[in-house]
Amino acid sequence: MKQALKNAITLGGSLAVGAVSGFFGGGGGMLCVPLLEYSGLDVKRAHATALVVILPICIVSSVVYIIGGYFDLKQVSCACLGVCIGAAIGAKLLDKITSSAVAIVFAALMIAVGVKSMIP
Repeated sequence: MKQALKNAITLGGSLAVGAVSGFFGGGGGMLCVPLLEYSGLDVKRAHATALVVILPICIVSSVVYIIGGYFDLKQVSCACLGVCIGAAIGAKLLDKITSSAVAIVFAALMIAVGVKSMIP
């Protein structure tokens, strides 16, 4: 029974991750990481797995946004190089720092984003 409840929570959380990413154009990873930790993954594995989980969300959401006309090729061209380089650096750093440090940085980032979203 406990595993069935855990699976139901994971499925419901996954739906929320997809909806948040689709609605806001991102942010699902902030929900996905704690969900994956709840499902039993350690901190580093949860962060790495969240990236793989977010990939199909990004593809599906991007197609919907492109079809809807919410797409700026110039901005995508400028941003892609930076995010790809940043992703490679971040992935290398994940291997080098402790799980505790990862959790602290992630929590600080979530708090900073939350505070920033409240400031007009």
